[in-house]
Amino acid sequence: MAAGDSRCALDTYRSPLASRYASPEMCFMFSDKNKFRTWRQLWLWLAEAEQALGLAITDEQIQEMKSNLDNIDFKMAAEEEKKLRHDVMAHVHTFGHCCPKAAGIIHLGATSCYVGDNTDLIILRNAFDLLLPKLARVISRLADFAKNHANLPTLGFTHYQPAQLTTVGKRCCLWIQDLCMDLQNLTRIRNDLRFRGVKGTTGTQASFLQLFEGDHDKVDQLDKMVTEKAGFKRAFIITGQTYTRKVDIEVLSVLASLGASVHKICTDIRLLANLKEMEEPFEKQQIGSSAMPYKRNPMRSERCCSLARHLMGLVMDPLQTASVQWFERTLDDSANRRICLAEAFLTADTILNTLQNISEGLVVYPKVIERRIRQELPFMATENIIMAMVKAGGSRQDCHEKIRVLSQQAATVVKQEGGDNDLIERIQGDAYFSPIHSQLEHLLDPSSFTGRAVQQVQRFLEEEVYPLLKPYASVMEVKVELSL
Repeated sequence: MAAGDSRCALDTYRSPLASRYASPEMCFMFSDKNKFRTWRQLWLWLAEAEQALGLAITDEQIQEMKSNLDNIDFKMAAEEEKKLRHDVMAHVHTFGHCCPKAAGIIHLGATSCYVGDNTDLIILRNAFDLLLPKLARVISRLADFAKNHANLPTLGFTHYQPAQLTTVGKRCCLWIQDLCMDLQNLTRIRNDLRFRGVKGTTGTQASFLQLFEGDHDKVDQLDKMVTEKAGFKRAFIITGQTYTRKVDIEVLSVLASLGASVHKICTDIRLLANLKEMEEPFEKQQIGSSAMPYKRNPMRSERCCSLARHLMGLVMDPLQTASVQWFERTLDDSANRRICLAEAFLTADTILNTLQNISEGLVVYPKVIERRIRQELPFMATENIIMAMVKAGGSRQDCHEKIRVLSQQAATVVKQEGGDNDLIERIQGDAYFSPIHSQLEHLLDPSSFTGRAVQQVQRFLEEEVYPLLKPYASVMEVKVELSL
C-alpha cells in the first residue's frame, strides 16, 4: 500500500508473503519505514563526510538531520511524489520540511541512486543476516535428527523403486549436505556485496569533483568515508548510474538454489508421509481435510514446496533486467526490482521458518519402516544366501536356479494375490537350503545391508556440519512459532 494510503487493509490486496507467511523482522526489513529511514541516514552520512572534508556544512545542520531521522511524514511524502512524480525528490522535500536549516545541503552532489541503490545494498546485506542464522538452525535440527537415526535401517529408493537399504539418518544427511552448500553460498554472496558508494549521475563522480574544486583525493576520501559509515569493506570502483544489476542475479540465484534444496527435502517428506514412515508435526486440533476427518496432510511441507517454486522462478527477473540495462542505466529496472528482491527474501524467510518447525517435530515410525524392509529384503538377500550356500559346499548355478524359481513364486503371491513376501519361508521349507537354515536370521539382519551409512553420518557431521555451524552457536536455541 502506498505511503499515506488510508484504505483499510481488508479492502485492498496485500501480498500473502507479508500478511500471512513471512516473519515480522523480514517484513520490517523491506518496509517503507526502514527504506526511507535508511535514505535519511545516507543523506546524513554524506553530509557528515562532506563537512569533514571541508564543505560549508554546519554542526547545527548535521544535528538537525540527526534529530529527524525517524520523523518521517509519509502523508506529505506521498503528496509530494504525486505532484513531482519522483520518489527521491519527494523525500528530499519532506526531509527538508522538518530540517529547514539543513534543507539546502540535503542530497548535495548526489543522484537518486545514491540513496536508492545504496539502501538496496544495505537491506540485501541485512536481509542475508536474518536468513543465515535461520538456515543454520534448520541444518542443526536436521543434524540432531540424523545423529539420532543414524543406525535405523530403511529401504532406499532409486527411480522411486526399492533399492539397497540405507539409514534414516544417512538419508537426512543428503538433505543437510545441500543446505550446507546453500549456507556457504549465501555467506559468500553476502560477504561479496559491495557498496555503490558516492558516484554521481553516470558513475563518474563529476558532481563531487566540482564540489571539491577538482580535488580527486577528497572525492576518493568521501567515497571511502561513506562506505565505511554504511558498514561495507569495499565499494565498486566502476558503476554507471546504478550498481551493476548482475549483483541482483547473484543474490537471487543463491536464494533460488536454496529454494531447490527445500523443495527436494519437503518432497521427500511428503512421499515418506504417504508411506507412513515419517510425518511432519501434526497439532492436536489440526484438521487435515474438511471432508475426510482421518487425514493427516503434510501441509507445512506442501507450503514449502509451493513457495519454493515461486522463489526458484524469481531469478528470471534480475536475469532479464540485467540484460536490458542500456548504457549507464534505464529505469525499466525499478518497478521490477521493487517486487522481486523483497519477494525473494520474504519467500526464503518463510520456507526456512517453516522448515525449522518441520525439522523440530519430525516423527518416525520404525515399525512401518521395518515392515517395508521385510517385504523387500528377502529379494535383496538372495545374493548373500547364494554366497552362504557356496561356502557350505553348494553349487552357485544350482542355488541361483533354486532362488530364481522361489523368488518368482513369492513375487506372484505379492503382486497377484496381495500377500506378504514369503520367499524366506519357502527357502526355510526347502531341504536344499538346510545347510544354511541356521544362518538365515543373520543373513537377513537389515543392519548388514546398510554398508558404511552409520560411519558416513558420523564423519559428515563431525568434519563438515558442526564446524560450519560454529559461528551461529549463540542463536541455535531460537524457536519458531508459525502463526498459520
